Amino acid sequence: MYGDAVMSIRDAYVETARSAARLLREPAVAAHWDAPSALAEFSVRGLAGHLAFQVLSVSSVLAEPSPGEPPIGLLDHYGNVKWLGADVNDEVNVDIRAGGERIAADGPTDLATRVDGAARELTAILAAQPADRVVRLPWTGWSLRLEDFLTTRLMEIAVHSDDLAVSVGIPAPQLAPAALDPVLALLSRLAVRRHGQAAVLRALSRAERAPATIAAI
Repeated sequence: MYGDAVMSIRDAYVETARSAARLLREPAVAAHWDAPSALAEFSVRGLAGHLAFQVLSVSSVLAEPSPGEPPIGLLDHYGNVKWLGADVNDEVNVDIRAGGERIAADGPTDLATRVDGAARELTAILAAQPADRVVRLPWTGWSLRLEDFLTTRLMEIAVHSDDLAVSVGIPAPQLAPAALDPVLALLSRLAVRRHGQAAVLRALSRAERAPATIAAI
């Protein structure tokens, strides 16, 4: 048996992955497939592929054995990633966009079908993982606790679902509280690290002293 906290993040992730699959099936996504997205230098298809990666990559990560190294912390993960704060034309972001294009190469119907299938399979796959599961991220070179890894994917799906919905002119999906809460907690912690505690507190509580931005990423 897993603890409630462990199960809740896994269940929340699967529900959010299914939400991403539904978004990818929206007719507006196919209609704008080759158009520019709301993100600089990203096409709608590339953004859709990048969103899909947040679901498709989880099965492949879990297919690997647990690494023989301790995991790093969630905030340490974001302190090490190369894309955070990088220019849109830096190599890391160029590679991310190219990866999205590759994933989406077979078109919107194929992409949505693959994501939907992966989300369904992950229900059983995640339930079978031990509570202390550690995973190694091949694209970073370090390991995370499974729950921390899923939190990173939840944040990516939440943010990029909004990006994609805005890009094609439809309402953004509404996340369940079990998914939204860890995303907001993560973004708040990143915002505090980037802007300081006072800036975040003022932005949330004092309009007259609020800074221009507390963007976390």
